[in-house]
Amino acid sequence: MPRIETMDFKGKKVRYAIEGDGEPVFLLHGYLEALEVWDDFAAELARDHQVIRMDLPGHGASEVIRDTHHMELLAEAAREVLDRSGADRCTMFGHSLGGYATLAFMDLYPDRLKGFSLFHSHPFADSDAVRQKRQGEIDLVEQGKEEEIFKVNVPKLFATDNLEAFSRQVEWVRQIAGATPGEGIVANLKGMMQRPDRSAAVKTTGKPFLLIAGKKDNYIDYNTVIPQIELPENGELVTLEHSGHLGFIEEKNRSLEVVRSFVRRSAGET
Repeated sequence: MPRIETMDFKGKKVRYAIEGDGEPVFLLHGYLEALEVWDDFAAELARDHQVIRMDLPGHGASEVIRDTHHMELLAEAAREVLDRSGADRCTMFGHSLGGYATLAFMDLYPDRLKGFSLFHSHPFADSDAVRQKRQGEIDLVEQGKEEEIFKVNVPKLFATDNLEAFSRQVEWVRQIAGATPGEGIVANLKGMMQRPDRSAAVKTTGKPFLLIAGKKDNYIDYNTVIPQIELPENGELVTLEHSGHLGFIEEKNRSLEVVRSFVRRSAGET
Protein backbone atom coordinates (compact mmCIF):
# COMPACT_ATOMS: atom_id res chain seq x y z
CA MET A 1 0.00 0.00 0.00
CA PRO A 2 1.28 3.49 -0.77
CA ARG A 3 2.36 5.85 1.97
CA ILE A 4 0.20 8.92 1.41
CA GLU A 5 1.37 12.14 3.03
CA THR A 6 1.07 15.89 2.69
CA MET A 7 3.73 18.56 2.74
CA ASP A 8 3.78 22.32 3.01
CA PHE A 9 4.63 24.00 -0.28
CA LYS A 10 4.69 27.79 -0.32
CA GLY A 11 2.24 27.83 2.57
CA LYS A 12 -0.20 25.42 0.89
CA LYS A 13 -0.84 21.68 1.17
CA VAL A 14 0.44 19.25 -1.46
CA ARG A 15 -0.39 15.54 -1.29
CA TYR A 16 1.92 12.80 -2.50
CA ALA A 17 2.27 9.01 -2.37
CA ILE A 18 5.28 6.71 -2.27
CA GLU A 19 5.31 2.92 -2.51
CA GLY A 20 7.66 0.07 -3.35
CA ASP A 21 11.43 -0.25 -3.53
CA GLY A 22 13.90 -0.20 -6.37
CA GLU A 23 14.67 2.25 -9.16
CA PRO A 24 12.69 5.45 -8.50
CA VAL A 25 9.89 6.23 -10.95
CA PHE A 26 7.96 9.51 -10.70
CA LEU A 27 4.47 9.58 -12.26
CA LEU A 28 2.89 12.99 -12.92
CA HIS A 29 -0.81 12.98 -13.79
CA GLY A 30 -2.68 15.12 -16.30
CA TYR A 31 -5.25 17.92 -16.27
CA LEU A 32 -8.42 17.16 -14.26
CA GLU A 33 -6.75 14.10 -12.74
CA ALA A 34 -5.14 13.22 -9.40
CA LEU A 35 -2.64 10.69 -8.13
CA GLU A 36 -5.40 8.06 -7.90
CA VAL A 37 -5.62 7.88 -11.68
CA TRP A 38 -2.38 5.86 -11.55
CA ASP A 39 -3.61 3.47 -8.78
CA ASP A 40 -3.69 0.18 -10.68
CA PHE A 41 -0.66 1.02 -12.78
CA ALA A 42 1.39 2.17 -9.79
CA ALA A 43 0.51 -0.91 -7.75
CA GLU A 44 1.94 -3.16 -10.46
CA LEU A 45 4.98 -0.97 -11.01
CA ALA A 46 5.70 -0.86 -7.27
CA ARG A 47 6.40 -4.61 -7.28
CA ASP A 48 9.93 -3.79 -8.44
CA HIS A 49 10.28 0.00 -8.33
CA GLN A 50 9.92 2.88 -5.93
CA VAL A 51 6.88 4.70 -7.32
CA ILE A 52 6.40 8.36 -6.49
CA ARG A 53 3.13 10.19 -7.26
CA MET A 54 1.59 13.51 -6.31
CA ASP A 55 -1.49 15.63 -6.79
CA LEU A 56 -0.27 18.52 -8.89
CA PRO A 57 -1.22 21.82 -7.21
CA GLY A 58 -4.88 22.64 -7.83
CA HIS A 59 -5.78 18.96 -8.34
CA GLY A 60 -6.97 16.28 -5.94
CA ALA A 61 -6.07 17.15 -2.36
CA SER A 62 -3.31 19.60 -3.30
CA GLU A 63 -4.27 23.20 -2.78
CA VAL A 64 -4.14 26.05 -5.26
CA ILE A 65 -0.89 28.02 -4.90
CA ARG A 66 -1.38 31.00 -7.19
CA ASP A 67 -3.81 32.46 -9.71
CA THR A 68 -1.67 30.96 -12.48
CA HIS A 69 0.16 27.66 -12.12
CA HIS A 70 3.09 27.99 -14.46
CA MET A 71 4.76 24.72 -15.37
CA GLU A 72 7.84 25.80 -13.44
CA LEU A 73 5.75 26.01 -10.26
CA LEU A 74 4.50 22.45 -10.79
CA ALA A 75 8.07 21.30 -11.42
CA GLU A 76 9.24 22.95 -8.19
CA ALA A 77 6.54 21.13 -6.23
CA ALA A 78 7.60 17.85 -7.86
CA ARG A 79 11.22 18.49 -6.90
CA GLU A 80 10.23 18.90 -3.25
CA VAL A 81 8.27 15.63 -3.40
CA LEU A 82 11.32 13.94 -4.90
CA ASP A 83 13.41 15.30 -2.03
CA ARG A 84 10.98 13.79 0.47
CA SER A 85 11.09 10.40 -1.27
CA GLY A 86 14.75 10.04 -0.38
CA ALA A 87 15.67 9.48 -4.03
CA ASP A 88 18.41 11.63 -5.48
CA ARG A 89 17.41 10.98 -9.09
CA CYS A 90 14.45 9.41 -10.85
CA THR A 91 12.96 8.53 -14.21
CA MET A 92 9.95 10.81 -14.70
CA PHE A 93 6.82 10.04 -16.70
CA GLY A 94 4.51 12.97 -17.35
CA HIS A 95 0.98 12.36 -18.59
CA SER A 96 -0.52 15.22 -20.63
CA LEU A 97 -0.28 18.29 -18.32
CA GLY A 98 2.19 16.23 -16.29
CA GLY A 99 4.33 16.05 -19.42
CA TYR A 100 4.47 19.84 -19.63
CA ALA A 101 5.55 19.89 -15.97
CA THR A 102 8.14 17.19 -16.71
CA LEU A 103 9.67 19.36 -19.43
CA ALA A 104 9.90 22.28 -17.00
CA PHE A 105 11.52 19.92 -14.47
CA MET A 106 14.06 18.90 -17.12
CA ASP A 107 14.94 22.55 -17.67
CA LEU A 108 15.19 23.42 -13.98
CA TYR A 109 16.60 20.26 -12.41
CA PRO A 110 18.32 18.16 -15.11
CA ASP A 111 20.67 16.58 -12.58
CA ARG A 112 17.68 15.02 -10.77
CA LEU A 113 16.60 13.05 -13.86
CA LYS A 114 17.99 9.77 -15.16
CA GLY A 115 15.55 9.94 -18.06
CA PHE A 116 12.13 11.36 -18.85
CA SER A 117 9.04 10.48 -20.81
CA LEU A 118 6.10 12.32 -22.34
CA PHE A 119 3.13 9.96 -21.89
CA HIS A 120 0.38 11.21 -24.22
CA SER A 121 1.92 14.66 -24.18
CA HIS A 122 4.05 16.89 -26.44
CA PRO A 123 6.63 19.68 -26.16
CA PHE A 124 4.85 22.40 -28.16
CA ALA A 125 3.21 25.59 -26.89
CA ASP A 126 -0.56 25.90 -27.25
CA SER A 127 -1.88 26.82 -30.66
CA ASP A 128 -4.31 29.70 -30.93
CA ALA A 129 -7.16 27.21 -31.28
CA VAL A 130 -6.18 25.37 -28.11
CA ARG A 131 -5.79 28.63 -26.18
CA GLN A 132 -9.29 29.61 -27.30
CA LYS A 133 -10.64 26.27 -26.07
CA ARG A 134 -8.92 26.69 -22.70
CA GLN A 135 -10.33 30.19 -22.37
CA GLY A 136 -13.77 28.73 -23.04
CA GLU A 137 -13.26 26.34 -20.12
CA ILE A 138 -12.18 29.22 -17.89
CA ASP A 139 -15.39 31.01 -18.86
CA LEU A 140 -17.43 27.93 -17.92
CA VAL A 141 -15.78 27.78 -14.49
CA GLU A 142 -16.52 31.44 -13.92
CA GLN A 143 -20.17 30.70 -14.76
CA GLY A 144 -20.23 27.79 -12.30
CA LYS A 145 -20.57 25.25 -15.11
CA GLU A 146 -17.60 22.98 -14.41
CA GLU A 147 -19.77 19.92 -14.94
CA GLU A 148 -19.95 20.75 -18.64
CA ILE A 149 -16.16 20.51 -18.82
CA PHE A 150 -16.13 17.08 -17.17
CA LYS A 151 -18.97 15.82 -19.35
CA VAL A 152 -17.09 16.64 -22.55
CA ASN A 153 -13.44 16.11 -21.57
CA VAL A 154 -13.51 12.82 -19.68
CA PRO A 155 -15.01 10.55 -22.40
CA LYS A 156 -12.54 12.06 -24.88
CA LEU A 157 -9.68 10.78 -22.74
CA PHE A 158 -10.48 7.26 -23.93
CA ALA A 159 -10.35 6.00 -27.49
CA THR A 160 -13.87 6.27 -28.87
CA ASP A 161 -14.11 2.54 -29.52
CA ASN A 162 -12.94 1.82 -25.94
CA LEU A 163 -15.78 3.70 -24.22
CA GLU A 164 -18.06 0.70 -23.84
CA ALA A 165 -15.39 -1.73 -22.66
CA PHE A 166 -14.02 0.84 -20.18
CA SER A 167 -17.34 2.30 -19.03
CA ARG A 168 -16.50 1.67 -15.36
CA GLN A 169 -13.14 3.43 -15.71
CA VAL A 170 -14.77 6.34 -17.55
CA GLU A 171 -17.06 6.94 -14.60
CA TRP A 172 -14.17 6.57 -12.14
CA VAL A 173 -12.06 9.15 -14.00
CA ARG A 174 -15.10 11.45 -14.16
CA GLN A 175 -15.36 11.26 -10.36
CA ILE A 176 -11.68 12.17 -10.03
CA ALA A 177 -12.16 15.08 -12.41
CA GLY A 178 -15.27 16.21 -10.55
CA ALA A 179 -13.24 16.71 -7.38
CA THR A 180 -11.02 19.29 -9.07
CA PRO A 181 -11.82 22.74 -7.63
CA GLY A 182 -12.78 25.47 -10.06
CA GLU A 183 -9.94 27.67 -8.83
CA GLY A 184 -7.50 24.86 -9.57
CA ILE A 185 -8.94 24.31 -13.04
CA VAL A 186 -8.45 27.97 -13.91
CA ALA A 187 -4.94 28.23 -12.44
CA ASN A 188 -3.72 25.22 -14.41
CA LEU A 189 -5.46 26.26 -17.63
CA LYS A 190 -3.74 29.65 -17.41
CA GLY A 191 -0.41 27.96 -16.80
CA MET A 192 -0.79 25.69 -19.81
CA MET A 193 -1.79 28.64 -22.01
CA GLN A 194 1.39 30.49 -21.04
CA ARG A 195 3.90 27.65 -21.26
CA PRO A 196 6.76 27.96 -23.77
CA ASP A 197 7.62 25.71 -26.68
CA ARG A 198 10.22 23.20 -25.47
CA SER A 199 10.55 21.12 -28.64
CA ALA A 200 14.16 22.26 -29.18
CA ALA A 201 15.05 21.21 -25.62
CA VAL A 202 13.65 17.73 -26.30
CA LYS A 203 15.52 17.44 -29.60
CA THR A 204 18.86 18.34 -28.01
CA THR A 205 18.58 16.65 -24.62
CA GLY A 206 21.34 14.28 -23.65
CA LYS A 207 18.96 12.37 -21.37
CA PRO A 208 17.24 9.13 -22.36
CA PHE A 209 13.85 10.19 -23.72
CA LEU A 210 10.66 8.23 -24.38
CA LEU A 211 7.58 9.44 -26.23
CA ILE A 212 4.51 7.28 -25.65
CA ALA A 213 1.65 8.03 -28.05
CA GLY A 214 -1.85 6.65 -28.45
CA LYS A 215 -2.84 5.83 -32.03
CA LYS A 216 -6.45 6.75 -31.19
CA ASP A 217 -5.79 9.81 -29.01
CA ASN A 218 -8.63 12.35 -29.26
CA TYR A 219 -6.48 15.15 -27.84
CA ILE A 220 -3.13 14.66 -29.57
CA ASP A 221 -3.70 13.70 -33.18
CA TYR A 222 -1.30 10.88 -33.90
CA ASN A 223 -0.92 11.60 -37.61
CA THR A 224 -0.32 15.35 -37.37
CA VAL A 225 1.30 16.11 -33.98
CA ILE A 226 3.53 13.10 -33.36
CA PRO A 227 5.50 13.39 -36.65
CA GLN A 228 6.39 16.99 -35.72
CA ILE A 229 8.23 15.90 -32.58
CA GLU A 230 11.94 15.55 -33.33
CA LEU A 231 13.44 12.88 -31.13
CA PRO A 232 16.90 13.29 -29.61
CA GLU A 233 19.69 10.86 -30.39
CA ASN A 234 18.83 8.93 -27.22
CA GLY A 235 15.07 9.04 -27.81
CA GLU A 236 12.43 6.57 -28.89
CA LEU A 237 8.76 6.55 -29.82
CA VAL A 238 6.39 3.82 -28.64
CA THR A 239 2.92 3.71 -30.17
CA LEU A 240 0.01 2.20 -28.26
CA GLU A 241 -2.15 0.96 -31.11
CA HIS A 242 -5.38 0.56 -29.14
CA SER A 243 -5.20 3.56 -26.80
CA GLY A 244 -6.57 7.04 -26.68
CA HIS A 245 -5.15 9.47 -24.10
CA LEU A 246 -5.01 7.02 -21.17
CA GLY A 247 -2.76 4.20 -22.28
CA PHE A 248 -1.80 3.28 -18.72
CA ILE A 249 -5.47 2.29 -18.31
CA GLU A 250 -6.45 1.27 -21.84
CA GLU A 251 -3.31 -0.81 -22.45
CA LYS A 252 -1.99 -1.24 -18.93
CA ASN A 253 0.14 -4.34 -19.46
CA ARG A 254 1.80 -3.03 -22.61
CA SER A 255 2.43 0.32 -20.88
CA LEU A 256 3.98 -1.41 -17.88
CA GLU A 257 6.30 -3.33 -20.18
CA VAL A 258 7.34 -0.13 -21.95
CA VAL A 259 7.86 1.83 -18.73
CA ARG A 260 9.93 -0.91 -17.09
CA SER A 261 12.12 -1.23 -20.17
CA PHE A 262 12.72 2.52 -20.32
CA VAL A 263 13.56 2.72 -16.61
CA ARG A 264 16.18 0.00 -17.11
CA ARG A 265 17.64 1.94 -20.03
CA SER A 266 17.66 5.21 -18.09
CA ALA A 267 19.42 3.49 -15.19
CA GLY A 268 22.06 2.14 -17.54
CA GLU A 269 21.04 -1.48 -17.07
CA THR A 270 20.62 -2.17 -20.81
